[in-house]
Amino acid sequence: MKIGKIITVEYDKFRVKLFHTTKTSTVSLNGQVYYFGNIGSYLKTHNPTGDAIICEVVAVLDHSTESKLYSTYNLDSSRELVIKPIGTLTKKDEFNMGVGIFPSIYSDVNIVTINDIKSILSSHRVIVEESKNKIHQEIEIGLSKNMINYKISLNINKLFNIHTAILGNSGSGKSNTIAHILQDVFRKKENDAQGSKTILFDVNGEYTSAFENSLHKNISTKFYKPNHNSELFKSFHLPYYLMSVDEWLGFLLASERTQKPFWDKVLQECFKFYKIFTTSEDDAKETFINYFKWKFRYILANIISQADSDTSKITAAKGIIIKCKEINAEYNYEELTDFLEELDNHCNISFGNNNGSLDTYLSEIIVDEEKAIKTDGVRLRSGEFFDHKFLKTAVDIVLLEEEAKGNTRIREFTSTMLSRLDYFITNPDCDFMRYTDVKYDNSNDYLDKVFNIDSENKAQLIIIDSSEVGTDALELMTGVISRMIFDNRKFKKGNTRREKPIHLILDEAHRYIKKDTDYILKENIFERIAREGRKYSLFLIISSQRPSELSPTVLSQCGNYIIHRIQNEIDMRFIYSVLPYFSEDYTIKIKQQIPGEALIFGNCVPMPLHIKIHEANPAPNSENCDISKEWFTQENE
Repeated sequence: MKIGKIITVEYDKFRVKLFHTTKTSTVSLNGQVYYFGNIGSYLKTHNPTGDAIICEVVAVLDHSTESKLYSTYNLDSSRELVIKPIGTLTKKDEFNMGVGIFPSIYSDVNIVTINDIKSILSSHRVIVEESKNKIHQEIEIGLSKNMINYKISLNINKLFNIHTAILGNSGSGKSNTIAHILQDVFRKKENDAQGSKTILFDVNGEYTSAFENSLHKNISTKFYKPNHNSELFKSFHLPYYLMSVDEWLGFLLASERTQKPFWDKVLQECFKFYKIFTTSEDDAKETFINYFKWKFRYILANIISQADSDTSKITAAKGIIIKCKEINAEYNYEELTDFLEELDNHCNISFGNNNGSLDTYLSEIIVDEEKAIKTDGVRLRSGEFFDHKFLKTAVDIVLLEEEAKGNTRIREFTSTMLSRLDYFITNPDCDFMRYTDVKYDNSNDYLDKVFNIDSENKAQLIIIDSSEVGTDALELMTGVISRMIFDNRKFKKGNTRREKPIHLILDEAHRYIKKDTDYILKENIFERIAREGRKYSLFLIISSQRPSELSPTVLSQCGNYIIHRIQNEIDMRFIYSVLPYFSEDYTIKIKQQIPGEALIFGNCVPMPLHIKIHEANPAPNSENCDISKEWFTQENE
């Protein structure tokens, strides 16, 4: 149906003069009511080749002055519309963003019908032949705000085969959107999504209520919570021994260049002590005493060789011996106690001279060199178990070694690092990292048993409630798990890379995908997944209320964007700078959205769509507090 003609053509907008017979902004065709004269509604015109140019109404004008020229074309209405071209629908029903050939002046303007919208949306779908084993192609996301009450569906493949960003202020509907999408996927009645694997990091503890019940009977869910065990939640553990050296450095706030070699030595010493004490009690005692004597003979020999006088030599040696006694106090081996006392006795000095007493005693110490060297040669491999109880002993020994080499400020340089180590060893926040009742052979064994990755025991949806975890532990937990999953995927070859895709949903992503270098892990694994994860069928779905604090690398690698209301100007400018096909009028539209509405654009839709998202049922636990209800109660009279 024609409603007017184009009277001006510009690169980014057209002016439309309505016919005088176009009295209202609605029309009924075949029982369908169309609202065509409202802001945000769709209209179309045609270019000289016959292709339809789909446009959106961006302004409604009323002019009281009529032109004789307009009257010639029956354009004597005072009403005008300004429409913005969105894309081109060819005569073959193929839709593309943008305009190649523009319409001529005085071209007819028509309403966009339901059939037009179907043609636009269907041009974006992958057509699959009907068969008995029907594959689900779409999920219903909500209702169009441009075409009143028109249901909008998203192609599953185009939505989930690339990274997605869900952005918006607090309370704008992000949690509802995530919950509804997953509910729709996991409630498919035929060919339920048993091949999916979704891991959701629930920072605010609000998603469990949305997925406790009512999913497809063949869908298996797991709910984890650190330091917690109940009928609903399984206690979540992140084994410290599966952390890489770089992840340890990040957690300990260590300097990679200067402190990495130190921490690597600590881990190696810790592993040696663990291996020593996993043998029989008698063998462990003998091996430890022999290794201890051998190690400290070496340390004291270094001290002596560097000292320029007996006074400085003995002073340094006594300091080492005191530290050794503190270490031995934990084990309380009588033979070591006697050994250290004898060492101490040979540290006497008279008139500044030791008379070689300490040198002589060190040369007389009897140790099994071959056995000690064998013990020292034990090496920790990545992911191998070691007992954190030996970390303090290992630190003390490595500190003594460094001091013996002349690095007298080593304790000063590592003070922050060692304070963080105390935090790991003693703080209840880290209980879920120190758990050792269950031991895993390596990271793949852990992923298999906890997340059922590459396992016959399938859990399609895994939610980790991290609402009670501190910021540092949260960043470490999400980073380490994601790194292990990425490592698992990148070693797959050929077609196995495309099998069993994994989706990581990162709630409140600005807390651990920051745009600066303040995150504790030196390399942000999410930036690497954003760049390379698609090749290994590992995808991110990030949700954030502060896009300006997100890593631009991660956000720019997203192919789909679901943007709820954002009113912060800094966040809007940031979105404008990193997103493709983003124009100024989108900014106004995003600011004016009510909770539950979203602007969707990217790979999953043929053109930007303004949608009212369906409500999740049951809803996530993210509702706002009703202040008046909580403050004021009505007393029964």
